[in-house]
Amino acid sequence: MTYKETLDWLFAQLPMYQREGQAAYKANLDNTLKLDAHFQHPHRQFKSIHVAGTNGKGSVSHMLASILQEAGYKTGLYTSPHLKDFRERIKIDGQMISETYVTDFVTRNKELFASIKPSFFEMTVAMAFKYFADQQADIAVIEVGLGGRLDSTNIITPLASVITNISFDHMALLGDTLPKIAAEKAGIIKPGIPAIIGTQDDAYDFIFKEKADSCKAPLTFASSEWGTLQNPDNTYDFHHRTGIAFQNIKSELKGNYQRKNIPAVLETVLSLRHSGLHISDRNIRDGIAKTIRNTGLFGRWQQLNAAPYTICDTGHNIDGISEIVAQLKTCKYDKLHFVIGMVSDKDVTSVLSILPKEACYYFCKASIPRAMNEHVLAEKAKAAGLTGCAYPTVAEAYEAARKNATPQDMIYIGGSTFVVAEVI
Repeated sequence: MTYKETLDWLFAQLPMYQREGQAAYKANLDNTLKLDAHFQHPHRQFKSIHVAGTNGKGSVSHMLASILQEAGYKTGLYTSPHLKDFRERIKIDGQMISETYVTDFVTRNKELFASIKPSFFEMTVAMAFKYFADQQADIAVIEVGLGGRLDSTNIITPLASVITNISFDHMALLGDTLPKIAAEKAGIIKPGIPAIIGTQDDAYDFIFKEKADSCKAPLTFASSEWGTLQNPDNTYDFHHRTGIAFQNIKSELKGNYQRKNIPAVLETVLSLRHSGLHISDRNIRDGIAKTIRNTGLFGRWQQLNAAPYTICDTGHNIDGISEIVAQLKTCKYDKLHFVIGMVSDKDVTSVLSILPKEACYYFCKASIPRAMNEHVLAEKAKAAGLTGCAYPTVAEAYEAARKNATPQDMIYIGGSTFVVAEVI
């Protein structure tokens, strides 16, 4: 098979949460364990870091990978979903897995997949772990796909378990309260393995404490360990309660919400140092400053154009959008043009209720089955006091915004990872 034929076969044969949503979710690790046994437990051949959370896990994973690369480690990175190319999910030192490896892996194991019938995600995790082992990676940063406890990645024994934050998302699968969602995320905490929680919240902190106590796992809340100051030039100062300080840290990821993510990164690095990894202060500075260059991360407050100032961001739930709305208030423009599409299984009403009412909206539908119809979205937005027009595609919505915007205006594109994927 060619690479394209391989991808076509994968997408046609295997259920994929990214496109289909709840129907593709497997609430157990049975298939993952079968695949892992078949490939002789490849995840045991490299060190790992496990990263979960509602928002921020992608940014944290990429920053950690970038720092480890700067420290000279051959670093694997597994993330999801991809934006443009399937191979974005599996990288070593910022380089995507080869088309040849993907094709060969699927071709060699077609009979295995036919017998086990793994989900798209289960298969992809198996591919990633086998690739990292085959390429003799020193360490891999493994991002949870969904939840944590029953996620296919949750067979590893990492050097550290990192949970960025907790918010309402995927409630049909993970639970309809913050403690229930936290319990699913806490499922990645392992016996004796340091656990780093990005932010604190009285609503669910007890969940992490109980899980860590039961596992005898050292537990740290990064937000209570680090003081954070954002400087006028958009650099950051971080001060640890023990006296460790990093001043004028430059982040290549420009979203203001990174002020919450970087302390989790720093605390994890301190833990990795205790595990015996050699990571200098310079490695930390350079890794954060070169995250995009080192790892190829896109879609986090990413600038697409200067005039009109055009930004896209993959934030898609209430907490993520709240951070975006706050940052939009700091931007200077004559008029805001807001290109938005969402998926049907999100809390659309809550998100729409906090969006700026003075903006001009361009409602659209990403080209995936989960995407909400643009007219349905426009009607829901109208009820929330938002005005605009509906467009059948992201490209048409973006083009309309570009035609209507002056150089002094701003265009924001988001609401869904899949909307962003169609403009970058």
